[in-house]
Amino acid sequence: MISQKWLKLIKSLQVKKYRKMEQSFVVEGGKNVLELLQSGYEIRLLLATADFQRQYEAMILNRKNAATQAAVEIVSEADLARAGGLQTNNAALAVAVMQPNLAIMPSASSLLLAMDGIQDPGNLGTIIRIADWYGIAGIICSDDTVDLHNPKTIAASMGSFTRMPLYYTCLVEYLKESATLTTVYGAFLEGDDVHSAGFAQAGIVVMGNEAHGIREEIVPYVGRKIHIPRYGGAESLNVGVATAIICDNWRRTNGPPAPEGGEAPPPTPPRKGGEF
Repeated sequence: MISQKWLKLIKSLQVKKYRKMEQSFVVEGGKNVLELLQSGYEIRLLLATADFQRQYEAMILNRKNAATQAAVEIVSEADLARAGGLQTNNAALAVAVMQPNLAIMPSASSLLLAMDGIQDPGNLGTIIRIADWYGIAGIICSDDTVDLHNPKTIAASMGSFTRMPLYYTCLVEYLKESATLTTVYGAFLEGDDVHSAGFAQAGIVVMGNEAHGIREEIVPYVGRKIHIPRYGGAESLNVGVATAIICDNWRRTNGPPAPEGGEAPPPTPPRKGGEF
């Protein structure tokens, strides 16, 4: 059974104010916890079912014996359900320590995403997973973008939060400085067709708020407007879906990342409209 001390902490971390106070957050589910165990995150607490503990005993033991020791408790599925926010969790739950909010600067060889006021935690988690899939270098988040450590964001990322760096900052000021260093793309309802835009190898793609799009203060720093053409009757696309389409077309233009010590393969030509 989970001690009251830990149970109280886990419940409090559902709220952003207490996550900030404790500099900690909750990770739930077998997939996310496994990714966490293999990452550089410090773990304060690991709650695991007996089956999960047996299956990943060596990995858990390494964490338990680390310099910053994690408390490890074997619990029942009912205990996990009582402590966490998932309806079903038959594996594990962990409390991890937040990492510093380190600046991410544009480079000459990689793409960054910028989130302008994304509000839905599931959308942000999905975008983190998409960015991880396409080898994006990092995500810049406006100060009013939903919290990375929201449990729904962590859950939707499916472990990709352990690999994808995020930097929260004043996005207007960040883009004002970055626009002189790299190409800033913005997703709008008009602009260059993403299928034939011919993305540069490096740049920043700004994705706007789910309801209002990219705010007016950012528009002057967008060097190229891009859009996803509509071929059917749907009114709009989910921001996560739109991000995936843009990342896919950028990667098609620029090819896979260069292997260590080598050059990248030649880029795939951009698609023509209507091709799949």
